[in-house]
Amino acid sequence: MAYLMGIDVGTTGTKTLLIDETGAIVASAVSEYPMYTPRPQWAEQDPEDWWQATIRSVRQVLQASGVAPSEVTGIGLTGQMHGMVMLDAKGQVLRRCIMWNDQRTAAQCEWIMNTVGRERFLKLTLNPALPGFTAPKIIWTRENEPDVYAQAAMVLLPKDYIRYRLTGAYATEVSDASGTVLLDVSHRRWSAEVLAELGIPPEWMPECVESAQITGAISAEAAEMTGLAAGTPVVGGGGDQAASAVGTGVVEPGLVSVTMGTSGVVFAYTEEPSRDPLGRLHTFCHAVPGKWHVMGVTLSAGGSFRWFRDTLGLAERNIARLTNVDPYVVLTAEAEQAPAGCEGLFFLPYLTGERTPYADANARGGFIGLTVRHDKRHMVRAVLEGVGYSLRDSIELFRDLAIPIQQVRAVGGGARSAAWRQILADIFGTELVTINVTDSTAYGAALLAGVGSGVYASVPEACAQTIHIVDRTEPDTANEEVYDEAYPIYQSLYHALKPAYDAIAAIEQG
Repeated sequence: MAYLMGIDVGTTGTKTLLIDETGAIVASAVSEYPMYTPRPQWAEQDPEDWWQATIRSVRQVLQASGVAPSEVTGIGLTGQMHGMVMLDAKGQVLRRCIMWNDQRTAAQCEWIMNTVGRERFLKLTLNPALPGFTAPKIIWTRENEPDVYAQAAMVLLPKDYIRYRLTGAYATEVSDASGTVLLDVSHRRWSAEVLAELGIPPEWMPECVESAQITGAISAEAAEMTGLAAGTPVVGGGGDQAASAVGTGVVEPGLVSVTMGTSGVVFAYTEEPSRDPLGRLHTFCHAVPGKWHVMGVTLSAGGSFRWFRDTLGLAERNIARLTNVDPYVVLTAEAEQAPAGCEGLFFLPYLTGERTPYADANARGGFIGLTVRHDKRHMVRAVLEGVGYSLRDSIELFRDLAIPIQQVRAVGGGARSAAWRQILADIFGTELVTINVTDSTAYGAALLAGVGSGVYASVPEACAQTIHIVDRTEPDTANEEVYDEAYPIYQSLYHALKPAYDAIAAIEQG
């Protein structure tokens, strides 16, 4: 029996997952670490914390599984995207990682787009420069920490720093590299033009390979620290969303995934690079060799529901405590008592700004259409519907690009709610399914390790052998008609309120 390991360097902790070749989960473990916010809107982590968490979680998995280290056939890496880990010529970390959710680089993003030219930049990278991405962080360091920048010799992404510590190799893979906006996504290689225009030395970029390609092997030093066997191959892996897509089987045309976590991610496989001309979607390389994906993001998906639970759901939390159920179950039961469309009540889920389709940090959340007719049941349902409308924004952009949508696979915490799944199916007008995999990101990394080490012949074969549908939700025709009528109204609200959002932001910023 072959065993495969996936290591996910997440935002709150590192998760290690071990599966057997049939796809059955043998053991998993999570080790957490802090995030530092030295200034408002800054977010940093210490790469050494990731490494120590990797050591702990790998050792815990090996111990819990009883699997001999020599039986681990391959290891795949995944994790948070866009972070900048800057190393010197000796491989030492020069500063804490600037993370994906750090917002300090707005000025650098504007400089990048102006320097290269917006249309030319979008043609070269297929994506706009956004504050979360890696390239603006490199420019920020050059402008604000020249002593650090002068010592730099290599820039790695978070999971690739762990690769370096495990194998000694400087390498990345195409899906994660896409989020640096330094990759020529169409040709799956670093963009010499963009690097030259921005003045970033090309030798700072690690080797970039396909996601299932072997990049190195566990070193003797790493073996001693982690308990893994020296010589175990480590494959490229994938950025968290691409790895999750493998873990949900979104590796062929017509399949779309909706990940319902704090944020909501809508992800579609494409045979060719499909670029939204206005840059509202991300177009990245897929973890499937020679393929691509498009992706839209709702920043506050499950986060909106959590906000409602924490601020307005005291009664439901008390009921949940007395009845020993999840507060979300109580809230969704209330939502089911309100009609589709909430009798004209809308919720805008822009609690932390918005990414797709507006890329507007000034956007604000709110209830629109409240009357004395409405009660908490309507408000809860409006939150679920508002998130659904926001996710549909990405679905509609996919349709504009002629990307086929035959089935939507729902994953993440929000996907556990049958009521929310029904609302999403009705708003999207498509079948919504759930699958047998819950830890899709680390699971996808493990499957990629299986492809690279020869356990599976291809990524689609790996998914076909291990992933299956467990539940289906068909859209309700009557509700679908209600949402089709309401959706254009929802879309109009952002544009009507945009001047007010900007005015509010100006007041907040003094």
